[in-house]
Amino acid sequence: MPCLNEAETLAVCIRKARSFLHDRGVVGEVVVADNGSTDGSPAIATQEGARVVHVPVRGYGAALQAGISGAHGRFVIMGDADDSYDFSRLEAFVEALRDGHDLVMGNRFRGGIAPGAMPFLHRYLGNPVLTTIGRLFFDSPARDFHCGLRGFGREAILSLDLRTTGMEYASEMVVKASLGDLRVTEVPTTLSRDGRSRPPHLRTWRDGWRHLRFLLLYSPRFLFLYPGAALLLVSAAVFAWLLPGPVVFRGFGLDVHTLLFASAGIQLGLLSMYFWWFARTFTTSVGLLPVSARVSGLQRLLTLERGLIVGGAVFSVGLWLAVEAVFSWKAKNFGELDYQVTLRVVIPAVTALVSGTLIALGSFLVSLLTLGRR
Repeated sequence: MPCLNEAETLAVCIRKARSFLHDRGVVGEVVVADNGSTDGSPAIATQEGARVVHVPVRGYGAALQAGISGAHGRFVIMGDADDSYDFSRLEAFVEALRDGHDLVMGNRFRGGIAPGAMPFLHRYLGNPVLTTIGRLFFDSPARDFHCGLRGFGREAILSLDLRTTGMEYASEMVVKASLGDLRVTEVPTTLSRDGRSRPPHLRTWRDGWRHLRFLLLYSPRFLFLYPGAALLLVSAAVFAWLLPGPVVFRGFGLDVHTLLFASAGIQLGLLSMYFWWFARTFTTSVGLLPVSARVSGLQRLLTLERGLIVGGAVFSVGLWLAVEAVFSWKAKNFGELDYQVTLRVVIPAVTALVSGTLIALGSFLVSLLTLGRR
């Protein structure tokens, strides 16, 4: 149980947990990971027969990491010490763990949420949205991504090398369990109104953003690759459509101005896709994301030398077009030009020059990120 000033409810939580262990004949202990309480919570925990692990680093995730590392059991069940979860009814969690599951998530929407137990925004906006994003990005089976009551094999979770120290620790556990191909399942659980007289530690918008930010950072595909690829394809199609000349579409005349925006879209799309390549290479090299066979194959294909060849070729096309534009201007004695004609050479030239440079420099950066190191 992570604990920060939970003197009002800590004792009843410990009693419920100990009664479950006793009544079900489970050999276990109650561990309270105290995060610097000043209200006497550690003394209460000791009086009630729990073992206290003192955690100097502040944060929900820091407390859980220390508690899990300090636990002695094969299985660990974690839950908040505010009496919102019923520690006397953990049978489903224990059974699922004994059946071989590595992570057993509670599902409050299946088990029941008491009136007033979950704020309106959390119940109908925050949790559903973040759960949907998590399931989409990481192919997770969890339908209640942020349930605070969950069980897991201690060694399995420690092997994930969880690193966050704040509220997003709950998301990191589910994300890395899914990416690491751990066996994940759900069981119904109930949520009651907590027994505290003070506000909860959770801050709706701050912690909601921290969860969303974590999900985005751990999924470079959805953050960089897919949006970048879509922008590149759409922009390239518009570019090719307008390059031969002006187009009238549903009464609107589209000309070089739209062509210029399409050029910018091509470059931004390419840059976003390279950002995915940088992010995926870095996160794999430092162990934040697991090695992917598909990404490894792409790394072997897109070598520095091939990137330089492609980048150089694209740059050469741009340079040739730029020289053609200068000679066309010279033919006019460097006088006034027809911009509808000239820009259809200049814009592709700039597009190719910038794109070729990006490909070459990006290949160098990826090569730098993949350098062997001890």
